[in-house]
Amino acid sequence: MFSKGLADASNFVKGVDTSFVVILGIIMFFLVAITVVMIYFVFRYRKSKHPKAEQIHGSVSLEILWTVIPTALVMVMFYYGWMGYKPMKEAPDDAFEIKTIGRMWNWQFEYENGKTTDTLYVPIDRAIKLDLVALDVLHSVYIPAFRLKQDVVPGQEHMMWFIPGREGEFDLFCTEYCGLRHSYMQTSVIVMPQEKFDSWYIDTTQTVQLISDKPGALGLAIVKKNGCLACHSIDGSKLVGPTWKGLFGSKELVKTGKEKREVVVDSAYVLNSIYNPNDDIVDGYQKGLMLSYKNELTEEDIGEIIEFMKTLSEDQE
Repeated sequence: MFSKGLADASNFVKGVDTSFVVILGIIMFFLVAITVVMIYFVFRYRKSKHPKAEQIHGSVSLEILWTVIPTALVMVMFYYGWMGYKPMKEAPDDAFEIKTIGRMWNWQFEYENGKTTDTLYVPIDRAIKLDLVALDVLHSVYIPAFRLKQDVVPGQEHMMWFIPGREGEFDLFCTEYCGLRHSYMQTSVIVMPQEKFDSWYIDTTQTVQLISDKPGALGLAIVKKNGCLACHSIDGSKLVGPTWKGLFGSKELVKTGKEKREVVVDSAYVLNSIYNPNDDIVDGYQKGLMLSYKNELTEEDIGEIIEFMKTLSEDQE
């Protein structure tokens, strides 16, 4: 019924599973009971035994009984559901906070020391609070093994918290349809011992490694971090946005307002497209799918992205 060996994956597993079992048990009991009674009535009151219909008068006792019993059962189900849900909305004051950003179509996790990842790393046996932010449309964080799900709504503050109780890697999905590549919006939760997490948390070598002598290396890291490759391919395949392979330096037909014109994809065009994505829409693509990155990327960041785009054009040559 549930994932074997994951009863201690988080502090909410027991409450959610208990609620599920209680509700499922009541449903299965009445499914069998009603089916048996129905079959019994079909044979007991078939036409051959009762060729002439008879008037049946109501029973106050029976009506009270079938009102009181379902009400009591509903309250039992509500109790277990509420007892499993209420603790999820009360995060401890000392919880370790991680900003969780959802955008089409990737997750980004920002730690208090400035570290940013596309995978959620957390220490075992410590309260973790995710501050949820949606940059574009409605998303939803779902960690099945932890029995947790929380919608991420643009313009609203939401949070999710948990205490991981088992080391390992666990799936994290988006469970609100958010566009063409919704099914690709998945990542992992990595639960580590506190000592190992502390070492990872203060480790800055990952950032240093990104600044290599290879042209465009830092630009590639920036576009991965900001989820650009969810909409723009680098191998020529068509996604919801134009492919970057061979794009820089090429001539593209774009729609500006109601008019179409040909432009050269140069540094100025790339900068404007990132800051004002709806000014010029490449022919064959839709308006309104990309949000402005004015508050996300500096001109220096965009310069690195342009260097990366140049390498893609040079590779094609």
